[in-house]
Amino acid sequence: MNQTKSLWADFSLLLVTLVWGSTFVIVKWAIEDLPPFPFLAIRFALAFISLLPFLWFQKAHISKGTLLKGAALGVFLFSGYAWQTIGLQYTTASNAGFITGLSVVIVPALVTLTTRTLPRPNLILGILSALVGLAFLSLGDGFQLNKGDLMVLACAFSFALHIFLVGRYAPQTNATVLASVQILTVSVLSAAFSLLLPQPPMHFSTNAWLGLLITAVPATSLAFFVQTKMQQFTTPTHTALIFSMEPVFSAVAAFFLAGELLTLKGFLGAGLVLGGMLIAEFTGSESEKLSA
Repeated sequence: MNQTKSLWADFSLLLVTLVWGSTFVIVKWAIEDLPPFPFLAIRFALAFISLLPFLWFQKAHISKGTLLKGAALGVFLFSGYAWQTIGLQYTTASNAGFITGLSVVIVPALVTLTTRTLPRPNLILGILSALVGLAFLSLGDGFQLNKGDLMVLACAFSFALHIFLVGRYAPQTNATVLASVQILTVSVLSAAFSLLLPQPPMHFSTNAWLGLLITAVPATSLAFFVQTKMQQFTTPTHTALIFSMEPVFSAVAAFFLAGELLTLKGFLGAGLVLGGMLIAEFTGSESEKLSA
């Protein structure tokens, strides 16, 4: 794998993570007026519409195989959002944040199972550092398991499978088509759940519209296009480690947008997550292969 392309890919994915983390507060404000499933349905629909002109120019790359791969990615992506949303009704935000971050361990486990190759020791060190950092950053004084945690664990597996499968499919398929199909799939499934499940009243407030417009393009269509494109040049494990920076960026955004302060333990956790990512980035496994 070309080292320069790999570095650029990891840097691009870090920017995607920055966008996701930075919009967390905005989404939190938006779903106070617009329930999560309708919000996701509209957000991903707007994202798909924004990709339509680019999809038109790439229509020659649309095939049954690409549509099936994109739909599979969309199912796992929606599953992650759905389980997280439902699980948050029964568990704490801190538990959910930590358990969702377990994808940083699940992805390399999937890579190991499929390639029968263990990650190099320095990559394992980076994973462990990020995992401990997520615990410091997300968890309070205690960690008490409840039924919501199992739901959020399903979310972590869903996101991990999404990252893993993007790593498999991206080198073989057109990034625009693959991103568009998975985004459309999430929108359709979110709309279906909005109709099937009882929903609180919807208020299209200023916060709701701002949340939709801000997240639709930079945090959805552009972000998933970049992920699909750049995972051709990096590994699923590196991607999972980079995505573990999301709560760090979220904490920084919460400070600037909502005045929330990190505790000393939070700063330590953020430092460990950052350290784990840097260990993997600059001493990571060059021999780790993307499973095809």
